[in-house]
Amino acid sequence: MSILGYLQKIGRALMVPVATLPAAAILMGVGYWIDPVGWGGENALAAFFIQSGSAIIDNMGVLFAVGVAYGMSKDKDGAAALAGFVGFLVLTTLCSPAAVAMIQKIPADQVPAAFGKIKNQFVGILVGIIAAELYNRFSNVELPKALSFFSGRRLVPILTSFVMIVVAFIMMFIWPVVFSGLVGFGEYIQKMGSIGAGVYAFFNRLLIPVGLHHALNSVFWFDVAGINDIPNFLGGAQSIEAGKAVVGITGRYQAGFFPIMMFGLPGAALAIYQCARPENKAKVLGIMMAGAFAAFFTGITEPLEFSFMFVAPVLYVIHAVLTGISVFIAASMHWIAGFGFSAGLVDMVLSSRNPLATQWWMLIPQGLVFFVIYYVVFRFAIVKFNMMTPGRELAVAGDESDGQDVNLSGSSEQDVSGLARQYIAAVGGSANLTGIDACITRLRLNVNDSSLVNEALAKRLGATGVIRLNKTSVQIIVGFVAEKIANAMKTAGDVPAAASAAPAAAPAAAVKPQAVPNAAVIAELVSPVTGEVVALDDVPDEAFASKAVGDGVAVKPTEKVVVSPAAGTIVKIFNTNHAFCLETEKGAEIVVHMGIDTVALGGQGFTRLVEEGAEVVAGQPVLEMDLEYLNANARSMISPVVVSNIDDFSGLVIKAQGQVVAGQTPLYDIKG
Repeated sequence: MSILGYLQKIGRALMVPVATLPAAAILMGVGYWIDPVGWGGENALAAFFIQSGSAIIDNMGVLFAVGVAYGMSKDKDGAAALAGFVGFLVLTTLCSPAAVAMIQKIPADQVPAAFGKIKNQFVGILVGIIAAELYNRFSNVELPKALSFFSGRRLVPILTSFVMIVVAFIMMFIWPVVFSGLVGFGEYIQKMGSIGAGVYAFFNRLLIPVGLHHALNSVFWFDVAGINDIPNFLGGAQSIEAGKAVVGITGRYQAGFFPIMMFGLPGAALAIYQCARPENKAKVLGIMMAGAFAAFFTGITEPLEFSFMFVAPVLYVIHAVLTGISVFIAASMHWIAGFGFSAGLVDMVLSSRNPLATQWWMLIPQGLVFFVIYYVVFRFAIVKFNMMTPGRELAVAGDESDGQDVNLSGSSEQDVSGLARQYIAAVGGSANLTGIDACITRLRLNVNDSSLVNEALAKRLGATGVIRLNKTSVQIIVGFVAEKIANAMKTAGDVPAAASAAPAAAPAAAVKPQAVPNAAVIAELVSPVTGEVVALDDVPDEAFASKAVGDGVAVKPTEKVVVSPAAGTIVKIFNTNHAFCLETEKGAEIVVHMGIDTVALGGQGFTRLVEEGAEVVAGQPVLEMDLEYLNANARSMISPVVVSNIDDFSGLVIKAQGQVVAGQTPLYDIKG
């Protein structure tokens, strides 16, 4: 994995501990609403809420250690989180001032002040990363029989505690230097005052496409470089009394986001809607309204930002510049409000009675001004430079789809746990099942005897195909719910075989849907990756080659970026990032599967660039690959691009042959 990909992985993991901040914000916000004058000193109920929120804020370091370890673990297992907790306890105890004085045999008053700050978020992140790497490498290790109890996941916390002894020894020498550097960086930014706040906000937005904004936020929002803006703001009265916060200053790295999230981006959404083609406006209106409401009410801006981030990058740079200006203005004028989750209406209301909130109401007229600025600038740029924002790039007239995800297995009304037990029965019961895994649309099962699999029962349960790879390996095509069913199968307990086990049936000849000559084209797909076209029959995977997963073609990639082959919604990205499912505006379900058996790589070599639920356009980057690593480690990098619900349409018209270019070369048309 590249350095950028690894940093993106850390950035995503940081969202786990950050997700605890809304709880702190709500608890402390309610407390300050109850007792805005005494800050809990005059009302027991207010003190109850404020102290509850403080319990979270005061322990952010250990929350980061636990959350990052969990978020970066290969299978999101609790043992990784436990290892992070153990590692944090060992490291911070050994590097506490008392322990340093005892180990180094120096007077307590000569211990560097840096060790008094060892329990901060930076150390938590460091411990979390180390614990996650130890878990990913050693969670499957089997010890000799006499020590077998400590094998696998149980081994990781033990290893982590020993590794932290070494880390603590190193930290005793380098932590004072690192801490001084971080504090120096924070002081440099703080000396820049409002300009520094604006510069931070500009890069905060600019780094969102690569997922590194969370790492940047940890410097300014938490106690990494001595700024600690969010916890100090949420701390309110306690922060003021402890000398950690200054009224009119603390919160300046947050306040200017409110005008952008609540007003600026909705103004951009209005401009995008009005610039859409007339036949597309109905579709674009729903997307933009949903995104604008999310931004205004909760401060969640990704649905709007990703709608133009890649198709009109100039607009996104403008957005980053305007965000920096807004934060600079709010910081300069000392219009301060803070948040525990994001800069939406909910957080503004909750923070309004915080003793550190000053003239917060002025952020509303500032936001109205930015609404106009965003609307005018975006509309001018879109029209003047003919930018392909949503609704301008592809006509969607006559689209009658309701936008709901389609469940290929037909099991939307069934209980997943019950369905999982029935699939276990269909493969010969728990006694025949030896391993459970899932790819994006199929269950990948290891069995003792594949002839015991009841194919007819599996298809009655909603499976579209059963592939017997050999005597001990079976794949069942169930659609996008494969991962949910697989997880439920792992916890289903003992299940007997179905009453009538069917012997292995001879594989039926694959029937390729024939396109009706005069049928309308409902989707035109472009190649998702640059490379060489390969016929689906030549894909070295029975499920794809037999068209059990769907009809289409494959591409052997020569470039690293994977784009969306059509406009639509990303309804699924597999947790190992090797494949994704796209639902087009006309209901076609496209599976883009990079490589063969790449799920076994555990996510190595793949980085996602968008999240599930994102609305994308043709040519928008979705994944990035480390091709050097994948070509060396994957069974094959031939990558199928198939329509999994092809039976709902009349067929395909293949257009591509030879070399294709991602986002440009037509791949095939889907006929209605």
